[in-house]
Amino acid sequence: MSLTIDVDLPADLARFRLPSAVASRLQSLLDRQDAGSVLTADERAEAEGLVDLADLLTLLRLRAERARS
Repeated sequence: MSLTIDVDLPADLARFRLPSAVASRLQSLLDRQDAGSVLTADERAEAEGLVDLADLLTLLRLRAERARS
């Protein structure tokens, strides 16, 4: 089964990025983890969700760029 979603593409593809405050929060969590700190279960879930969101936005941006080519 496949699913098709119609999306109006914004003129500014940079909008398909995490807002700076959200990206900073994700980077902070990842930096703490890389430094050897153990994240709480809630922090791990937050980081995983933000990574998933960043991946989705990247995919949308790349698809939008391809559609415009």
